[in-house]
Amino acid sequence: MDFIQSIALGVIQGITEILPISSTAHLVLVPWFFSWYDPGLPHNVALHMGTLASILYYFRLEWAGIAREFFRGALEGSFASYPQGRLGTYIIAASVPGALVGLVLERWASGTLRQPIVIAGALALFGIVLFAADRLPGRVKSVGEIALVDSIVIGAFQAIAIVPGVSRSGIAITGGLLRRYKRDEAARFSFLISAPIVAGAGALEARHLDFSTALSPEFLSGVLASAVFGYLSIRFLLKYVQGRSYTVFVVYRLALAAVIISFYFARG
Repeated sequence: MDFIQSIALGVIQGITEILPISSTAHLVLVPWFFSWYDPGLPHNVALHMGTLASILYYFRLEWAGIAREFFRGALEGSFASYPQGRLGTYIIAASVPGALVGLVLERWASGTLRQPIVIAGALALFGIVLFAADRLPGRVKSVGEIALVDSIVIGAFQAIAIVPGVSRSGIAITGGLLRRYKRDEAARFSFLISAPIVAGAGALEARHLDFSTALSPEFLSGVLASAVFGYLSIRFLLKYVQGRSYTVFVVYRLALAAVIISFYFARG
């Protein structure tokens, strides 16, 4: 790829990984729409590393507190006095379903599921599910109040994101909304639990990367763009949903699904 394509995919990854509109779908669809070379799943996962860096940096103080209290609680054998350490255990618990599904279905996800018509269906279906969850009353809980059952349920939802078009952040936010978390708090927890999954996927897919390509200026520019726009998107989304619903993202998903289906049948 040239610089323009690499940076474009990095920008798209950074924005769509954070917003509930599916980064994997966009990374598959953009090369398909414009007849670009599709670098495949390993490259897409590498771009996710840029977004992972933005999540780690944006929540750096929170991550430091979680790590500090987690090790203290683990050494003492109790997290009763360490709420952030307990949150760390819940983040780990929420990551287990996605990790297991990713290991089992990795080959399927990199082939069969990366079809435009599958992506269109997932965008539409899970957009409607997000819309329904966003309309439920009684969203009062925050991340500080999270319980083990909440983390497992939200983690199970996140595992569905193995299907391109579902959206890792979108489905985790949906799970949070169904468990009665505030809109911004559901988004916050979705970002926290995405970190272990993205890091694990990156480690798993690294074996497929050509490192002479991975260290090229074109490739690295895409990863950097992903990090920068991921950070900006986190700031935007957390502020946006404090006073607004997720409806605009649902509308976008449905519109994109319609465009994909039209384009798919027009191409024959």
